[in-house]
Amino acid sequence: MPYNYDDQNIFAKILRGEIPCNKVLETEHSLAFHDINPAAPKHVLVIPKGSYVTYDHFAQIASSEEITDFVRAIGKVCKILEVEPSQGGGGFRAISNSGEAGLQEVPHLHVHILGGRNLGPMISKS
Repeated sequence: MPYNYDDQNIFAKILRGEIPCNKVLETEHSLAFHDINPAAPKHVLVIPKGSYVTYDHFAQIASSEEITDFVRAIGKVCKILEVEPSQGGGGFRAISNSGEAGLQEVPHLHVHILGGRNLGPMISKS
């Protein structure tokens, strides 16, 4: 199944400057900003600037430069949020929901970085 990118999704509008965001980090290929409905004390979204729907879509067709930039942006966000376990930050969870079964709400690749408290079990076992 091909990926059809909807350029009217909220993250595309943020990238175009049509909707403001509370920016944490911006790089050549990535943007990170605070989630407007945080699920943890520290909750930031990291998105690529390219038109990618899901993580697998991005991994299959993004350039090496985009992939490197995106992964390093996630690392920088963890450092900015002070959630790095190696630095005494207590840890974090990185989540990327994909597709209907994965409960993806916005059809633009995004990784949630959550931290600042014990986040409990990842998913129910039922």
